[in-house]
This record gives sequence, C-alpha cells and structure tokens, in this order.
Amino acid sequence: MTAHTDTPGSLTTVYKVSGMSCGHCEGSVSAEISGIPGVTSVQAVAAAGEVTVVSAAPLDEEAVRAAVDEAGYELVGKA
Repeated sequence: MTAHTDTPGSLTTVYKVSGMSCGHCEGSVSAEISGIPGVTSVQAVAAAGEVTVVSAAPLDEEAVRAAVDEAGYELVGKA
C-alpha cells in the first residue's frame, strides 16, 4: 500500500487500475472517483495503470472499486 500524508488532513493513496489506455480513460476514471465524498484530488495515468487519490480521510476501497467499475475499468487494488 502506498499511502502517505501530504499535508495535515490529507491522505494520498495510489490504486492500480486495469484497462485504461488513453486520456479519455484517465478522465472517465478521475471523474467517477472525484465524486466520492472526501476526495480532494485525482490523477489517473493510463500508461502506468495507476490512479493517485488525495482524500481528507482513508477511503472505503469498495467505494473506489464501484467508481472505477462505473467508469468501465477494473480496480486491481492498492499499488
């Protein structure tokens, strides 16, 4: 698990996502994850198959999985 505190009150977690191949994919995944309460920043990188999420508190992995599924991709787990 890659998670660390960047600033007081924020937590950064990196997730592995399969199926992303382009900027549109990154945007779809980012938009869905951004809708999770507490998320303050999302950066998806298709080439790495990773999504970096900054949140106010630890996120429920099932909520992240549901958001990634809604975008049409598969959450593999935490990087």
